[in-house]
Amino acid sequence: MALEVKLEVFEGPLDLLLHLIDKNKVNIYDIPIVLITDQYIEYIDNMEKSDLNLVSEFLVMAAMLLDIKSKMLLPKDPDVAEDDNSDPRQDLVEKLLEYKMYKYMAFELKDRELDSGQVMYKSPDIPEEILEYAEPVDLDQLLGDLTMAKLGEVFREIMKRQAEKIDPVRSKFGKIEKEEVSLSDKFVYVHEYMRQHKRFSFRQLLLEQKSKMHIVVTFLAILEMMKLGEIHVEQENTCGEIMIERIGEADEYKEASGSD
Repeated sequence: MALEVKLEVFEGPLDLLLHLIDKNKVNIYDIPIVLITDQYIEYIDNMEKSDLNLVSEFLVMAAMLLDIKSKMLLPKDPDVAEDDNSDPRQDLVEKLLEYKMYKYMAFELKDRELDSGQVMYKSPDIPEEILEYAEPVDLDQLLGDLTMAKLGEVFREIMKRQAEKIDPVRSKFGKIEKEEVSLSDKFVYVHEYMRQHKRFSFRQLLLEQKSKMHIVVTFLAILEMMKLGEIHVEQENTCGEIMIERIGEADEYKEASGSD
Protein backbone atom coordinates (compact mmCIF):
# COMPACT_ATOMS: atom_id res chain seq x y z
CA MET A 1 0.00 0.00 0.00
CA ALA A 2 1.43 3.35 -1.07
CA LEU A 3 1.99 5.98 1.58
CA GLU A 4 -0.04 9.16 0.89
CA VAL A 5 1.59 12.43 1.89
CA LYS A 6 -0.58 15.55 2.15
CA LEU A 7 1.37 18.67 1.09
CA GLU A 8 0.64 22.18 2.25
CA VAL A 9 -0.91 24.38 -0.42
CA PHE A 10 1.00 27.52 -1.36
CA GLU A 11 -0.18 30.42 -3.48
CA GLY A 12 2.95 30.38 -5.61
CA PRO A 13 6.70 29.71 -5.68
CA LEU A 14 7.55 32.82 -3.62
CA ASP A 15 5.05 31.74 -0.97
CA LEU A 16 6.75 28.33 -0.79
CA LEU A 17 10.21 29.92 -0.51
CA LEU A 18 9.09 32.15 2.37
CA HIS A 19 7.68 29.05 4.12
CA LEU A 20 10.99 27.21 3.72
CA ILE A 21 12.95 30.22 5.02
CA ASP A 22 10.69 30.48 8.08
CA LYS A 23 10.76 26.71 8.59
CA ASN A 24 14.57 26.59 8.60
CA LYS A 25 14.80 29.81 10.64
CA VAL A 26 17.34 31.39 8.31
CA ASN A 27 18.05 35.03 7.50
CA ILE A 28 16.25 36.13 4.35
CA TYR A 29 19.28 38.31 3.47
CA ASP A 30 21.64 35.30 3.70
CA ILE A 31 19.70 32.36 2.26
CA PRO A 32 21.48 28.99 2.34
CA ILE A 33 20.70 28.42 -1.32
CA VAL A 34 21.80 24.75 -1.44
CA LEU A 35 19.51 23.73 1.45
CA ILE A 36 16.52 25.77 0.26
CA THR A 37 16.91 24.58 -3.36
CA ASP A 38 16.99 20.92 -2.33
CA GLN A 39 13.85 21.29 -0.18
CA TYR A 40 12.12 23.25 -2.93
CA ILE A 41 12.89 20.56 -5.55
CA GLU A 42 11.66 17.89 -3.14
CA TYR A 43 8.36 19.72 -2.76
CA ILE A 44 7.66 20.11 -6.50
CA ASP A 45 8.59 16.44 -7.04
CA ASN A 46 5.66 15.54 -4.78
CA MET A 47 3.24 18.04 -6.31
CA GLU A 48 0.21 16.98 -8.28
CA LYS A 49 0.85 17.65 -11.96
CA SER A 50 -2.81 18.21 -12.90
CA ASP A 51 -2.60 22.01 -13.01
CA LEU A 52 0.08 22.66 -15.62
CA ASN A 53 -0.10 26.45 -15.26
CA LEU A 54 0.62 26.25 -11.53
CA VAL A 55 3.35 23.64 -11.97
CA SER A 56 5.05 25.74 -14.67
CA GLU A 57 5.37 28.68 -12.24
CA PHE A 58 7.12 26.45 -9.68
CA LEU A 59 9.39 25.00 -12.38
CA VAL A 60 10.49 28.47 -13.51
CA MET A 61 11.48 29.32 -9.94
CA ALA A 62 13.27 25.93 -9.64
CA ALA A 63 15.36 26.79 -12.70
CA MET A 64 16.20 30.16 -11.15
CA LEU A 65 17.26 28.51 -7.88
CA LEU A 66 19.46 25.98 -9.70
CA ASP A 67 21.08 28.82 -11.65
CA ILE A 68 21.81 30.71 -8.42
CA LYS A 69 23.10 27.51 -6.82
CA SER A 70 25.53 26.90 -9.67
CA LYS A 71 26.81 30.49 -9.51
CA MET A 72 27.30 30.20 -5.73
CA LEU A 73 29.38 27.02 -6.15
CA LEU A 74 31.71 28.58 -8.70
CA PRO A 75 34.85 30.21 -7.30
CA LYS A 76 35.08 33.99 -7.62
CA ASP A 77 37.46 35.35 -10.23
CA PRO A 78 39.98 37.66 -8.49
CA ASP A 79 40.56 39.59 -11.74
CA VAL A 80 36.88 40.59 -12.02
CA ALA A 81 35.75 43.85 -10.39
CA GLU A 82 33.87 43.63 -7.11
CA ASP A 83 30.65 44.99 -8.67
CA ASP A 84 30.66 42.14 -11.20
CA ASN A 85 31.02 39.64 -8.35
CA SER A 86 27.74 40.72 -6.77
CA ASP A 87 25.67 38.22 -4.81
CA PRO A 88 23.57 36.16 -7.28
CA ARG A 89 20.86 35.90 -4.61
CA GLN A 90 20.19 39.65 -4.61
CA ASP A 91 17.33 39.63 -7.18
CA LEU A 92 15.67 36.71 -5.40
CA VAL A 93 15.89 38.46 -2.01
CA GLU A 94 14.30 41.63 -3.45
CA LYS A 95 11.42 39.62 -4.95
CA LEU A 96 10.85 37.78 -1.64
CA LEU A 97 10.81 41.04 0.36
CA GLU A 98 8.37 42.64 -2.07
CA TYR A 99 6.10 39.59 -2.01
CA LYS A 100 6.26 39.46 1.81
CA MET A 101 5.20 43.13 2.01
CA TYR A 102 2.20 42.60 -0.33
CA LYS A 103 1.20 39.47 1.57
CA TYR A 104 1.28 41.37 4.86
CA MET A 105 -0.82 44.17 3.34
CA ALA A 106 -3.35 41.60 2.09
CA PHE A 107 -3.68 40.17 5.61
CA GLU A 108 -4.14 43.68 7.02
CA LEU A 109 -6.88 44.51 4.52
CA LYS A 110 -8.60 41.19 5.22
CA ASP A 111 -8.58 41.92 8.97
CA ARG A 112 -10.02 45.38 8.38
CA GLU A 113 -12.74 43.88 6.20
CA LEU A 114 -13.68 41.46 8.98
CA ASP A 115 -13.61 44.23 11.59
CA SER A 116 -15.82 46.50 9.46
CA GLY A 117 -18.47 43.78 9.33
CA GLN A 118 -18.81 43.98 13.12
CA VAL A 119 -19.36 47.76 13.21
CA MET A 120 -22.94 48.89 13.79
CA TYR A 121 -24.25 51.99 12.04
CA LYS A 122 -27.25 54.02 13.07
CA SER A 123 -29.20 56.40 10.85
CA PRO A 124 -29.47 60.03 12.14
CA ASP A 125 -32.56 60.73 14.29
CA ILE A 126 -32.35 64.55 14.47
CA PRO A 127 -35.83 66.11 14.29
CA GLU A 128 -36.69 67.85 10.98
CA GLU A 129 -37.40 71.19 12.69
CA ILE A 130 -33.85 71.27 14.01
CA LEU A 131 -32.37 70.31 10.62
CA GLU A 132 -34.34 73.09 8.88
CA TYR A 133 -33.41 75.72 11.48
CA ALA A 134 -31.24 78.57 10.16
CA GLU A 135 -29.72 81.12 12.51
CA PRO A 136 -31.00 84.64 11.70
CA VAL A 137 -28.46 87.04 10.17
CA ASP A 138 -28.03 90.53 11.63
CA LEU A 139 -27.29 92.68 8.55
CA ASP A 140 -26.22 95.70 10.64
CA GLN A 141 -23.66 93.57 12.47
CA LEU A 142 -22.60 91.88 9.27
CA LEU A 143 -22.02 95.09 7.31
CA GLY A 144 -20.55 97.04 10.23
CA ASP A 145 -19.19 100.39 9.01
CA LEU A 146 -19.61 99.42 5.35
CA THR A 147 -21.59 102.14 3.53
CA MET A 148 -23.19 102.35 0.08
CA ALA A 149 -20.42 104.70 -0.98
CA LYS A 150 -17.79 102.10 -0.11
CA LEU A 151 -19.78 99.42 -1.93
CA GLY A 152 -19.95 101.66 -5.01
CA GLU A 153 -16.21 102.25 -4.82
CA VAL A 154 -15.50 98.51 -4.66
CA PHE A 155 -17.87 97.91 -7.59
CA ARG A 156 -16.16 100.55 -9.74
CA GLU A 157 -12.74 99.11 -8.89
CA ILE A 158 -13.84 95.61 -9.90
CA MET A 159 -15.34 96.88 -13.15
CA LYS A 160 -12.12 98.76 -13.90
CA ARG A 161 -10.08 95.61 -13.41
CA GLN A 162 -12.41 93.67 -15.70
CA ALA A 163 -12.07 96.35 -18.39
CA GLU A 164 -8.27 96.20 -18.13
CA LYS A 165 -8.36 92.46 -18.77
CA ILE A 166 -10.04 92.97 -22.15
CA ASP A 167 -7.65 92.91 -25.09
CA PRO A 168 -8.35 96.14 -27.04
CA VAL A 169 -7.42 94.46 -30.32
CA ARG A 170 -8.98 91.02 -29.97
CA SER A 171 -12.18 92.41 -28.47
CA LYS A 172 -12.92 94.04 -31.84
CA PHE A 173 -12.68 90.75 -33.70
CA GLY A 174 -15.97 89.53 -35.10
CA LYS A 175 -17.36 86.05 -34.75
CA ILE A 176 -15.50 83.51 -36.88
CA GLU A 177 -17.89 81.31 -38.80
CA LYS A 178 -16.92 78.24 -40.77
CA GLU A 179 -17.50 78.59 -44.49
CA GLU A 180 -17.66 75.45 -46.58
CA VAL A 181 -16.00 75.90 -49.98
CA SER A 182 -14.97 72.73 -51.77
CA LEU A 183 -12.17 72.62 -54.30
CA SER A 184 -14.22 70.45 -56.67
CA ASP A 185 -17.04 73.02 -56.77
CA LYS A 186 -14.52 75.76 -57.46
CA PHE A 187 -13.11 73.70 -60.37
CA VAL A 188 -16.59 73.64 -61.90
CA TYR A 189 -16.90 77.40 -61.40
CA VAL A 190 -13.53 78.19 -63.01
CA HIS A 191 -14.20 75.81 -65.93
CA GLU A 192 -17.48 77.58 -66.59
CA TYR A 193 -15.73 80.95 -66.32
CA MET A 194 -13.08 79.86 -68.84
CA ARG A 195 -15.77 78.59 -71.20
CA GLN A 196 -17.10 82.16 -71.36
CA HIS A 197 -13.69 83.92 -71.30
CA LYS A 198 -10.79 82.56 -73.36
CA ARG A 199 -8.41 85.14 -71.88
CA PHE A 200 -9.03 86.98 -68.62
CA SER A 201 -7.33 88.80 -65.76
CA PHE A 202 -6.40 86.85 -62.65
CA ARG A 203 -7.23 89.91 -60.54
CA GLN A 204 -10.69 90.21 -62.10
CA LEU A 205 -11.39 86.53 -61.39
CA LEU A 206 -10.51 86.99 -57.71
CA LEU A 207 -12.50 90.22 -57.39
CA GLU A 208 -15.65 88.36 -58.40
CA GLN A 209 -15.33 86.00 -55.40
CA LYS A 210 -17.72 86.45 -52.44
CA SER A 211 -15.29 86.01 -49.55
CA LYS A 212 -11.66 85.45 -48.57
CA MET A 213 -12.27 81.72 -48.41
CA HIS A 214 -13.58 81.72 -51.96
CA ILE A 215 -10.49 83.66 -53.05
CA VAL A 216 -8.15 81.15 -51.42
CA VAL A 217 -9.89 78.13 -52.96
CA THR A 218 -10.02 79.82 -56.37
CA PHE A 219 -6.28 80.44 -56.15
CA LEU A 220 -5.72 76.74 -55.34
CA ALA A 221 -7.87 75.74 -58.31
CA ILE A 222 -5.84 77.96 -60.65
CA LEU A 223 -2.57 76.41 -59.37
CA GLU A 224 -3.94 72.91 -59.96
CA MET A 225 -5.07 73.81 -63.50
CA MET A 226 -1.60 75.17 -64.25
CA LYS A 227 -0.12 71.85 -63.13
CA LEU A 228 -2.60 69.93 -65.30
CA GLY A 229 -1.77 72.10 -68.31
CA GLU A 230 -5.32 73.41 -68.74
CA ILE A 231 -4.33 77.09 -68.65
CA HIS A 232 -1.45 79.35 -69.63
CA VAL A 233 -0.43 82.16 -67.28
CA GLU A 234 1.67 85.14 -68.35
CA GLN A 235 2.77 88.55 -67.07
CA GLU A 236 4.26 91.03 -69.54
CA ASN A 237 6.23 93.04 -66.96
CA THR A 238 7.09 92.86 -63.26
CA CYS A 239 4.19 94.95 -61.99
CA GLY A 240 1.85 94.19 -64.86
CA GLU A 241 -1.45 92.36 -64.87
CA ILE A 242 -1.40 88.57 -64.61
CA MET A 243 -3.34 87.17 -67.54
CA ILE A 244 -4.79 83.66 -67.81
CA GLU A 245 -5.55 82.01 -71.14
CA ARG A 246 -7.34 78.72 -71.54
CA ILE A 247 -5.76 75.92 -73.53
CA GLY A 248 -8.22 74.10 -75.75
CA GLU A 249 -11.71 74.87 -76.98
CA ALA A 250 -14.64 76.04 -74.86
CA ASP A 251 -16.59 72.82 -75.48
CA GLU A 252 -13.91 70.83 -73.67
CA TYR A 253 -14.49 72.84 -70.48
CA LYS A 254 -18.23 72.43 -70.85
CA GLU A 255 -17.74 68.67 -70.86
CA ALA A 256 -15.26 68.90 -67.95
CA SER A 257 -17.71 70.97 -65.92
CA GLY A 258 -20.46 68.46 -66.59
CA SER A 259 -18.28 65.52 -65.53
CA ASP A 260 -17.26 67.25 -62.28
